[in-house]
Amino acid sequence: MAQLTCAPADTEAVELGGGLGAAPARLTVVIPTRNEKDSVPLLLARLVPAVTGLDAELLFVDDSDDETPGVLANLAPGYPVPVRLLHRPPGARGGGLGGAVIDGARRAKGDWVLVMDADLQHPPEAAALLARTAMRGGMDIVVGTRYAGTGSTAGLSGASRVLTSTTSTRMVKAVFPRRLATVSDPLSGLFAFRTDAVDLNRLHPLGFKILLEMLVRHPSLRVAEVAYHFAPREAGDSKASFREGLAFLRHVTRLRRDRLVGQLREKPADRSARLRQLMRFLGFGLVGLSGVAVNTAALWLLFDRFGVHHLVAAALATQASTTWNFLLVEGLVYRGRGSGSFKGRALRFFALNNLLLLGRLPVLQALVVAGLGVLTANAATLVLLFLLRFLISDRVIYGTGAAKEGSRGPVRLLVDPGPVAATAAPDPAVGRKRSTYLPYRYDVVGTVTIGSQIRLPELEFFRAQWIPDNEVDIAVRVGDVGRRTPHRRASLTQHAQSAGPAAIRYEEHLGRLGANFSVRLGEQIGVEIGPLLARSPHVVYTNVLEALLRFVLISRDRMLLHSACVELDGVGVMLSALTDTGKTATILRLLREHGGRFLSDDMTVVDAEGNAVCFPKPLTISSHTLRAVNANDLTRAEWRRLNLQSRLHSKGGRSLALALARFNVPIMGINAVTQLLVPPPKYSVDRLVPCRMGSSTRVEELFVIERGTPGLRDLDQGEALERMLVNTEDAYGFPPYRYFAPAITIGGLTYPQLKAREREILGGFLSGVRTRVLASDRFGWADEIPRLLAEERGETRTDLNGSMPTAAALQRADEEGAQAEAWPRWGVRMAPRSIAS
Repeated sequence: MAQLTCAPADTEAVELGGGLGAAPARLTVVIPTRNEKDSVPLLLARLVPAVTGLDAELLFVDDSDDETPGVLANLAPGYPVPVRLLHRPPGARGGGLGGAVIDGARRAKGDWVLVMDADLQHPPEAAALLARTAMRGGMDIVVGTRYAGTGSTAGLSGASRVLTSTTSTRMVKAVFPRRLATVSDPLSGLFAFRTDAVDLNRLHPLGFKILLEMLVRHPSLRVAEVAYHFAPREAGDSKASFREGLAFLRHVTRLRRDRLVGQLREKPADRSARLRQLMRFLGFGLVGLSGVAVNTAALWLLFDRFGVHHLVAAALATQASTTWNFLLVEGLVYRGRGSGSFKGRALRFFALNNLLLLGRLPVLQALVVAGLGVLTANAATLVLLFLLRFLISDRVIYGTGAAKEGSRGPVRLLVDPGPVAATAAPDPAVGRKRSTYLPYRYDVVGTVTIGSQIRLPELEFFRAQWIPDNEVDIAVRVGDVGRRTPHRRASLTQHAQSAGPAAIRYEEHLGRLGANFSVRLGEQIGVEIGPLLARSPHVVYTNVLEALLRFVLISRDRMLLHSACVELDGVGVMLSALTDTGKTATILRLLREHGGRFLSDDMTVVDAEGNAVCFPKPLTISSHTLRAVNANDLTRAEWRRLNLQSRLHSKGGRSLALALARFNVPIMGINAVTQLLVPPPKYSVDRLVPCRMGSSTRVEELFVIERGTPGLRDLDQGEALERMLVNTEDAYGFPPYRYFAPAITIGGLTYPQLKAREREILGGFLSGVRTRVLASDRFGWADEIPRLLAEERGETRTDLNGSMPTAAALQRADEEGAQAEAWPRWGVRMAPRSIAS
């Protein structure tokens, strides 16, 4: 591959001035320029105010032969943002604009690089919004798009440029259907990327389209888009030309060639992958044999019966056998799973077979001339090319290779500065009129109030009908969310406006029939859910509301910690574990065999002073959990249902759902329908074991339980903090949380700020708690924890006969010694109550 002739790596950009006393740069704005002396003054006048407050620096990478460097040198000192210049002399301008971007990125001081043109076709205000979106966190690259949301190509001069732009975009998306699936404008010149996410040494740009290079060579980059209006050029001349068009075609051809070579070299990662490939190979071979029969029959008919020339007949027979093979391969071997759409796979399959046909016909002719029969020669050429057809089909058309594991998520992410399209309170003037009344209201630990038009079983403990309908912090209503018509993939759109609350809308493939919802962030958070979600309240709570509740609690100095909490002998004991370790069975055994008070099993509300407040959601149980505690209250019908429920909603079922979420399927809708047909096995704790509820406690002991060789070890606070954060994040792994959460802003705090505040609260909580890891290979945590607590306090709890007391006796003793407490006792209510405060 030809090496670029770029500016020497040790060449530093020249400081032109500006930015007196500015903070260290978090953002480097890289602006390639070439003969832009008239545009630069206009650009600086608008760009500097737009990026002020972003800790930005401007880095001009200049390939000019006019006075552009002098104009920059004269203007830069008068601005409050640092300005640097890297002038690339003739002979060091390799790669064109793409090479200039790489040279600038190598010298960037910021964690993020924003790339934009100098001609003001990329409006500075839109560029600044894009940079803010990027630095919120959660993404690796953010693309300015002209083709999604309220984006516009109005600045393209003339119909020919519009046609060229749209045709080029469609072409590259067809050439790279999977890697560009969630990007509507892969040829955009306005984008931002995180410097440590992109390996600049892997980039070999040719011409203008450096973004395309990044997206294709970095398939695992997490991508979002920001809609903007492509503006008319303010000054100077366009650099687009016929020569640049040829360079673009060479660039796409080189990228496709490199990608094809990489796909053919990919090998199965492990034994199971090799076995799956072997099964596909056998299936492909059987289909291929049937295709040879179809091809031979068509060739015999055309050549022997109708007298068509044997080369023309072979070409026509190939079309018949290709159609036959594709339908069987698509339906039986790969079962509709593959890269891109059905139509795209069909086009690539036909293109492959016809390209191979061009190489096969000369061989066919040579064999015929050598005396071989036409039918025999044709069959021989088909068999000779079988392995190549399989490799290209398996690794390129259907994309089953290792790269699929590293490809980006299937959901399209868009930030749209246009008008908010969805609101929490339905507009009676639009569509059918719906009630806005909230019949179900909840007061969660005296800190957050929720009103809902559907019952939320997870919050039943917090029912508080006395709260006024119009004064809740979070309002959940049912409405028609999203577009009416189906679309190809799920999308999450964030409406970001300078005035008024932002809105987030998640839509799946089936239009308004799908599992859609929207969230309007403001003084009151409005959540609107589609009719399908309204029939699956567990999904509404787990996938939407709990994430909102988590961040609202953080804004009010409390944390929703993934943990269980009980009080044993007056000692607050917390248990934490990764999902499906055995925490629920341990809690139930502790309550049944050792008495005490129950606070929570899945989530606990904590503060920085070490206090825990109860969060008694219904327990999601499995059959082995119930057998461990021998619950006798369940009916026979419930036991029979539990066998199916526990398997479907087990760790295996969750893993299958997470695996499906990597594909372009309506995963939230599938989850909603599944839970509608087979509800999760959720039971109140006091139905499973006799126990008393506790409203709050001061936590003294925290055990991180795990499976393995029995052992006990202390955790220092730093390690404990990281373990608890990982365990908590593990509870939010199901889509669309990873797309939805980074768009949340609560009480003026962005997602990164909320996560930082959560870390502070947890650090304060853990500062007064002893944290240990307790491992067991026999689910023996419920035996070990009481023994450890008794030994460390020098206590041996026995009855008068010297035997261990029964749970009932322990409970009576606890009741007799316990002080009466008001119920519920939430502690100090956080104030002010406004989310926007």
